[in-house]
Amino acid sequence: MNQQKVNAPALEIKAAIEELVHAYVECIDNDKLEQWPDFFTEECLYKVISRENYARNLLTCVIYCDSKGMLKDRITAHRHANIYEAHTYKHLVSGIRMAGQEGDTYLVRANYAVFQTRQDGITEVYNVGQYMDKVTFVNGEAKFKEKLAVYDTALIPTLLVTPI
Repeated sequence: MNQQKVNAPALEIKAAIEELVHAYVECIDNDKLEQWPDFFTEECLYKVISRENYARNLLTCVIYCDSKGMLKDRITAHRHANIYEAHTYKHLVSGIRMAGQEGDTYLVRANYAVFQTRQDGITEVYNVGQYMDKVTFVNGEAKFKEKLAVYDTALIPTLLVTPI
């Protein structure tokens, strides 16, 4: 019984982080993008970057936002300025793992696959990779302090406008 008490907080933290990851992709998949910045802390980092550039520590990435304000701006541009073919996403996320801890920040890894369906009804694998996240708790709620979508996909077939 003592072992259960010791592990209970760790299990609650893991469950909260898993819920954050699943709610995050559900928000994107259901096109509730105005809510997307709420998954992040005020000071945050969001990048979509190729595995090659990540491995070489190169700065070039497809999407770069270094504050919650930039995330909000991205969604405003997405809704009002960008021109792109209408589409929907469906994420599959697996292998959510706690990879470590730095102070009050949890290092989290998960594999993802994003399927894109266009207006013509054709569904394709759009982007595949690994989330490399830093999660912290703000007022008891799990939030992304940093979210990297490190993609394996060699070619992104269309303009990447919707967050991964």
